Amino acid sequence: MATTGADQAQRAGGFSGLLAEAMLRAQRLEDDGLLSLAIPLAAGDPLALLPQLERDGSGGDGFRFLWDGNPGLCIAASGRAHSLELSGPRRFELAQRFANASLARLGGGGRSAGEPRHARPRVLLAFGFFDTPLEAGGDAVPGVQAVLPRWQLSRHGQHCWLRLQRPLGGGISARSVAEELWEKARQLERAVALPPAGSQVRVLERSAWQERYRLAASQALALVDEGRLEKLVLAVRQQLLLDGNADPLALLAPLRRQQGGSCRFLWQRSHGSALLGASPERLLTVRQGQLRSDALAGTAPVADGAALLASSKDRLEHELVVDTIQSVLARAGLTPRRPRRPRLARHGQLMHLHTPITADLAGQHPLAIAAALHPTPAVAGLPRREAMGWLRSLEPFERGYYAAPIGWIDSAGDADLRVAIRSGILRGRQLELTAGAGLVPGSAVERELQEVQLKLGVLQQQLNLPVAGGAGQGHLHPAAG
Repeated sequence: MATTGADQAQRAGGFSGLLAEAMLRAQRLEDDGLLSLAIPLAAGDPLALLPQLERDGSGGDGFRFLWDGNPGLCIAASGRAHSLELSGPRRFELAQRFANASLARLGGGGRSAGEPRHARPRVLLAFGFFDTPLEAGGDAVPGVQAVLPRWQLSRHGQHCWLRLQRPLGGGISARSVAEELWEKARQLERAVALPPAGSQVRVLERSAWQERYRLAASQALALVDEGRLEKLVLAVRQQLLLDGNADPLALLAPLRRQQGGSCRFLWQRSHGSALLGASPERLLTVRQGQLRSDALAGTAPVADGAALLASSKDRLEHELVVDTIQSVLARAGLTPRRPRRPRLARHGQLMHLHTPITADLAGQHPLAIAAALHPTPAVAGLPRREAMGWLRSLEPFERGYYAAPIGWIDSAGDADLRVAIRSGILRGRQLELTAGAGLVPGSAVERELQEVQLKLGVLQQQLNLPVAGGAGQGHLHPAAG
């Protein structure tokens, strides 16, 4: 693997150079500081190395994260150095405060001279769709989870860096942190780690959702036709019973081929449950003070791209999203820019109408803008408050992570938040998939049902989940069909 001049210089210093850096950084930390050290690796694919990353002899706390923008930025993380979980209407504001405070504890942003942008320390973020879950406890998704990870492995292009973050004291010293990082880096370089080829499990049964959707969609469309709503994005949840326990990384691996334009993600809060998916939709990206948000609404099979672009119903749905994002950014004091017409964006076997919207962040905090943007009309509806209320009433499940922001913010203030669509929750042999479609004037219930069915079917196919023969009966319907 190629290395930059900075990579070569750091490696040339060997362990003694790393130790000297650790001692110097430890001296500069405040009393409650965290020591953050990074070292380049000779090789590494974060997707393949994530299982190795968490094998540190401590048993781990169950937290795992993957951000797979391959061939762009790819991040794997494991363990918690500092974390936050809370719910409530101030969750974006408090998450921004947590990120600022956590990264400040590292001293000097946690970076050394010569470290590339992709090696920066990051606070990882997963929001719930609603600011507070309907029921607390159990599997309820908090309004926000924020994690400064213990281990962070990041790669961009051919350059890979490993970072370790630990609080000093209680037997943990600058030397012990340097030794732990050095040994883990050598272990990862020795590991023969190939990305999982794909899941070997099959679908035994899947739940029926169509009749319940028809009823709810008819009610929602009546609200639209009466003028009480301009748009409502109604989602369904399908339960899949697998013939064995699935590895979430093995489920994600095929999406690199199938969803190359999307960002694959994994958020594993604990050992028993994992959010996974491949999002084509960017809530916001901030890089060097420049913000970008994506309007992504209107969906069709790839073969029907031209018809999608010409569809008055889909263009109306799309323009509602574009206009709302622009208005939100303008009210926040930004000056949004957009192309005149939407373009077609292909993500796997689906085509979407896509309009990128950009603006100068003007010194504002990324999560303050995210709070204003979420949820966009692409995943909720208009007017927003009324749509959110009707979603609580018409959808017979808790949305949880579905269609909520997931991503990161780094020590320089750059950020990336995607919308957790094309996603599912894996719990052992149970996989829950969620998908939705937007109802606007001109919508037809059966057409929207077909769009939801298309999204669910494509995701199952891309997760490499074939149907097993001889499916059993029960409260779920057989998988065939």
